[in-house]
Amino acid sequence: MSYPAEPQTVSPWPAPRVNAPLDAEVRIPGSKSLTNRYLVLAALADGPSRLRAPLHSRDTALMVASLRALGAEVREVDGDGAFGPDLEVRPLETGSVSDARIDCGLAGTVMRFVPPLAALTNGTTAFDGDPHARLRPMSAAISALRGLGVTVHDDGAGSLPFTVTGTGDVAGGRLEIDAGASSQFVSALLLAGARFRNGLHLVHVGSTVPSREHIAMTVDVLRGAGVHVDDSVPNEWKVAPGPIRAFDVTIEPDLSNAGPFLAAALVAGGRVRMAGWPERTAQVGDRWRQILPLLGGTATLSGGTLTVTGTGRITGAELADTSELAPTVAALCALADSPSVLSGIAHLRGHETDRLAALTTEINRLGGDAEETADGLSIRPAPLHGGTFETYADHRMATAGALIGLAVPGVLVRDIGTTAKTLPEFPQLWQELAASASGLPAAPAQPAQPASARADAATDGSLR
Repeated sequence: MSYPAEPQTVSPWPAPRVNAPLDAEVRIPGSKSLTNRYLVLAALADGPSRLRAPLHSRDTALMVASLRALGAEVREVDGDGAFGPDLEVRPLETGSVSDARIDCGLAGTVMRFVPPLAALTNGTTAFDGDPHARLRPMSAAISALRGLGVTVHDDGAGSLPFTVTGTGDVAGGRLEIDAGASSQFVSALLLAGARFRNGLHLVHVGSTVPSREHIAMTVDVLRGAGVHVDDSVPNEWKVAPGPIRAFDVTIEPDLSNAGPFLAAALVAGGRVRMAGWPERTAQVGDRWRQILPLLGGTATLSGGTLTVTGTGRITGAELADTSELAPTVAALCALADSPSVLSGIAHLRGHETDRLAALTTEINRLGGDAEETADGLSIRPAPLHGGTFETYADHRMATAGALIGLAVPGVLVRDIGTTAKTLPEFPQLWQELAASASGLPAAPAQPAQPASARADAATDGSLR
C-alpha cells in the first residue's frame, strides 16, 4: 500500500457531533510500534519471518520502503487480518552492498531505527524526510553512531538530512548516550545490537528517559526473537551478540490508536467495546484502563474485550507521564468540569509537532482555557465553541479534534488525512462510532488523504 508524502488540498473535515449515548463495537488495526519493530528485526533475522495482521499506514509503508532500499525483501501475502495483507520478510544478506536514499517522512521509528541497519551494510545511505522531520531531535542518534565508529555526515546540524557510511561491520561494545529527548534512541540501538560484533552495552546518561514503556516493548520483542537482553541495572541495557531468530508473529491491535474511540464513551456517554485487547502487553496504550476511570469513566477487561462506559460528564485530574496518549487526554480535559494538570510530557515538544504548543493553541482557539507548563499542560473548564482545529500534520492532533467535536457543534478538523500516518481508516471508523449513538447507518466518510508533508499547517494554523 502506498501513502504519498506530498500534501493534497483538502477541505476541513466536519467532526460528527452526537446527542445520544454511544453503543459501539470497535476494531482497530495493528500496532504501529510493534509492526515497525518487528519489521526491523525481520530484516536482521537468521531466516524469513512473517508478520500477521500488521498495520498498513504511512509510517509502516515508509519502513517497508527503507528496508527494501537496504536490500531486504518484503512481500505482501494473503492473511486473515481485517485491515490488509500479511507481510513476509527475507532479511538483509550479511555484508550486503547498499547505496540508498531513505525517505523518513515524519516517522520517528524510520529516522531513528534504520540508520543502525544502514551501518551494517556496505555503502552510503542518505536520510531525509518531511520538512518538519528536520526539526525532530536526532543528535543523540547521530552521536551514538559516531561513538560506535560509524561515519555520519550531517553538516554539524545534528538532524536530518544526513548520510551514514557503513562498512558491513559495527564493533559495538559499551556506549554512553543521552536519550532524554526520546526513548527511540535507546530502542534503535537495542534492535540492532545483537548484530554488532561485540554486542552492545548501552548506558543512558542525562535526564530521565521518556516513554520507557516503549523500551520495555523493544526488550520484549527482542527476547521473543531469542536475543539475550539484560536490563537489570537502571539506565543500562546489555545485548549479547548472536543471531536474531526468524519468527511468525501476530501483531496486537494498536492500543494507543484505540484511545480516542474508548474516550468517546466519556464524552458522549454510553459504552464502547473493543475486542482483542491483550491480557499482557508492553504497549503504553494499555494505560487507558487506568486513565479513563480517573476522568470519570469505567473500564472493564473481560474475555479479551475492553468495555469503557461513561455518563457524558468528565472530571478533571492530575496525570503524569501520559506520553503519546496525552493529546487524547488533553481533549478530554478540555471538556471536563474541573481543572486538570498533565505533567511529565515535556518531550512531546519534539514529536510530529510541538504537541504542547499545538494543543494549547487549538483548545484555546475553540474557547478553552489551556496553558503550557514547563513539562506539560494546565487545562481549566471553559465553554467551547465550534471552529477550525488545526492538525500540524500530526495524526494525534487530528484525533483530538475529532474527540472534542463529538460534544461541540461546528468543529472542523483540518487535514483529517494526516491520520493515515498510523490509522488510514480513522474517518470511516469514527463515522461508524458516531452512528452508534442513533442506531443509524454511518454516513459515508471523506476518504483519508495522505498525511501532510508540510512542517507548517495552513496560514491560520501557526502556533501563536
